[in-house]
Amino acid sequence: MQVILLERVEKLGQMGDEVRVKDGFARNFLLPKKKALRATKANRDYFQAQKAQLETQNAERRKEADAIAKKLDGKGFILIRQAGDRGQLYGSVSPRDVADAMEKAGFKLDRHQVSISQAIKTIGLFSIPVVLHPEVKVNVTVNVARSEDEAARQARGEDVLAERTEAQEAVVAAEELFEEGAAPKTDAEEGDAAQGA
Repeated sequence: MQVILLERVEKLGQMGDEVRVKDGFARNFLLPKKKALRATKANRDYFQAQKAQLETQNAERRKEADAIAKKLDGKGFILIRQAGDRGQLYGSVSPRDVADAMEKAGFKLDRHQVSISQAIKTIGLFSIPVVLHPEVKVNVTVNVARSEDEAARQARGEDVLAERTEAQEAVVAAEELFEEGAAPKTDAEEGDAAQGA
């Protein structure tokens, strides 16, 4: 389908470009979100008549996005989540979680502006791009931790998962293997048990 872009679309083109896209992409994304118009004679005439107004609106939105970007760029946000001993989260961090954390910090953002390419399923520091405007993108740091103390240690660069020594790992593994309070049988106890049977 041939469409006229009403704003810059990444990897597609600038405002006013006439591009060919797949029908589903146009029908399900570009047209409903008012990012493009079908390339018909009437729509071409409409775009030419509205071009100056659209460019002015785009410039205003970009100016607002630039102002927010200056405040937001490089900021860090802490998300406290439950996780196992090895740092595996019981769930994952979604764009909505990141947007909610930013909103609590005073930044009004939509979850669609947070661009997480891969699900966050472990604790740690993650750099996440936030698209404030098609031409304005900033990176924020999300610190996923089990507690505020752990988040502070991660922010300083400590590896919170490397706390246990090999001996401590062996104790934990042994505790998981044996019941609590049950001591291993000695050779004499095992011999008595065999004679009684």
